[in-house]
Order: sequence, then C-alpha cells, then structure tokens
Amino acid sequence: MTSTGLDAVNLSSAEQAAERLRACNASPRWVDQVLAHRPYADAASLLDVAEREARALPWAEVRRALDAHPRIGERATGASTEAQWSRREQSTVGTSDDRTQDVLRAGNAAYERRFGHVFLIRAAGRSAEEMVAELDRRLGNDESRERAEVTEQLAQITRLRLQTLLAG
Repeated sequence: MTSTGLDAVNLSSAEQAAERLRACNASPRWVDQVLAHRPYADAASLLDVAEREARALPWAEVRRALDAHPRIGERATGASTEAQWSRREQSTVGTSDDRTQDVLRAGNAAYERRFGHVFLIRAAGRSAEEMVAELDRRLGNDESRERAEVTEQLAQITRLRLQTLLAG
C-alpha cells in the first residue's frame, strides 16, 4: 500500500477524506469514527480501526450502509468509486449461467421478504455458486444471527475496499 493512499486519508480535508471513506462504508457514524482517529501511523493501524468500527456499528448504521449496496447479481450503475468497486467485486455473477442468475434473483427476493433489506455478502473471491449457497444457508438464520452475519460481511467489505483505496 502506498503512502499516497494513506496520505489521502491523513492529510486531506475532513470533507475530502470522508468522501473517499464513504466509498468503503456508507455509514456516517463509521466515517466519523475513522476520521476521528486521524492521523494514522500506517495502513495497518487504519485498517484495524476501520474494521473494529465497522463491527461496532449499531444496527441502524449498518442499515444505512446497506442502502448503498446493490443486490447481488444486479449491476451497480453510475461512475462513483463505490459503483465501480461493486461491479468488480460482483464480476463472477455476471459470468455465471442463466440458471444461477435466476436462483440469485429468486433468493434475493426471498431474503428481502424475510429480513427487509438486501442480502449482503463479501462477493470478492467468491463464485456465484458460493454466494447462492450462502444465501440459502442464511435464509435459515433468525433475525439476530442474520444481523450479526450482515455486520461481519460489511466489515469484510469495508476492509477490502479500504485496502483498494490505500493501494491507490
């Protein structure tokens, strides 16, 4: 990770740094908490704080972050950094067969009916079939367990996106 990426968080104005951080996690509380710990001695310190703060978010803030995430299998639109990262993270879904995409669409609908929000999963490094299996498994969770899993997935996504930001 280059110092340029870390400098973008440490040395930018709070407004500029917040804009960059929102692409990693759209929770206003998370952005504020990460900014409050500036300056960071190194990338590892920033990543540790970012991940810890993501896992500590109250459910209302996790929901705010969820609102920025497209459904698995739906291509994020726009030119924002977050949309570009989302398209790259979900690239395996776009190359999956029609049956898998149909299963994902049906699973997303069932999940949203059950839990009232989009299914969030760290898509990077997972095949479409793995995401379908996780979706099926998580449909069996109770609300408390699912909230914990969503929060964990958000923390993982946050870390990956922050690593991308730091790499420039």
